This record gives sequence, C-alpha cells and structure tokens, in this order.
Amino acid sequence: MARFQILPVEQRFFDLFEKHAQTLRRAAEGLLALIEDFTDVEGKVAQLTETEHEADFVTHDIIDLARRSFTTPFDTEDITAMAGRMDDAVDAIQEAADELVLWKIERPTAASIDICRIIAKGAAEIDAAVPALRERGAFARIREHIVEVNRLENDADRVARQALRDLLAHRDDWFEVTRWKEIYEHLEAVTDRMEDIADVLEGITVKHG
Repeated sequence: MARFQILPVEQRFFDLFEKHAQTLRRAAEGLLALIEDFTDVEGKVAQLTETEHEADFVTHDIIDLARRSFTTPFDTEDITAMAGRMDDAVDAIQEAADELVLWKIERPTAASIDICRIIAKGAAEIDAAVPALRERGAFARIREHIVEVNRLENDADRVARQALRDLLAHRDDWFEVTRWKEIYEHLEAVTDRMEDIADVLEGITVKHG
C-alpha cells in the first residue's frame, strides 16, 4: 500500500543520488582512461583519489539529509544503503587503481582492460538508472538497467576467471601470477559492488513501484 503523505518529499535526495551516480561514472571512466593509456599512472591515480573523496562528501550529505528530513522519498534504510553502496563502488575503483601502483605494473593485460571496459559500462548503466527514481512510472526503466548491470557482472567474472586460468597455465613466474591474481580480484570486486547498487535499486522499485 502506498504511503499517504501530506508534506512534500525532500527533492534534494534525488539531486544527491544523481550526483553520486555521476561520481561513480567519472571514477569508472578515470580507471578506464588509466588502463587504456598507461602513462602518468600516479597522476591519474591521484585524480581517482580526489573522485573518491568527492564520493565520501556526497555520502555524508545524503546521510545527513536523511537524518534531518521529515519526509523522504524512500525508506531511510534504503537511502542510507544506496549512499553506502555507491561509496563502496567508488572505493573499490580507487583500490583497484592503487593495486596497479602497488604491484608496479609495467603494462596492463588485455583481460584487465576488458574488465575495466565492463566496469565503465556498468557505471554508465547505473548513472542512466538513477534519474528514473524521481518518477514511479519510470521504475520499469530502472529494472532494465539492473538486468544489464547483472549481466555485466557475469561478464567480468567470466573474463577474470579465464585470465586466472591462463595465468595458472604458465606457473613459471609465481610473482606474475600473484600480482595479477590480486589485481583481477580487485577489478572483479568493483562489478560486485555495482551489482550491490543494482540490488538496492531493485529493492526500491519493488517497495515503491
């Protein structure tokens, strides 16, 4: 049953959700730009760190607004979950970039580039889905984007698993196996975090659709 509401819903939540999604997309595009053009690595990672800090600020603003608002568009736990999962995804992107520096990667593998392209596509799907939260009649569009995010997570998992199999088939250099195993796992974790966002979005559409 739909909630009866006298006071208007605080619209700033939608602005902040969209800002968060845009920050996620910029982070994903920054990671892809880094790995497709592997130059000035530390400078590009520093830019990603700045984007991660921006996501922290947006997360704080959403949670603070939820604490102060009398009327919210969705349940408070869904709002805080959305903020937290968005922040987790941006954190995961920044951590994956840090791994490239930590392990002193000289040249990205084809698989790592493929996964970063999948990450960028997933972030674009989320960025396209979030504005539809403003209108209950647009929730069907959100579900279409959710399906695509889930499909992309499966693609990333498949690419990462095949890359690990290829590594283990050539075990003459365990350092190479170890470092790329860590990097692939961090990259694949980004798509897991984006799937977490999709799960929150799905929950909202089910409760309020």
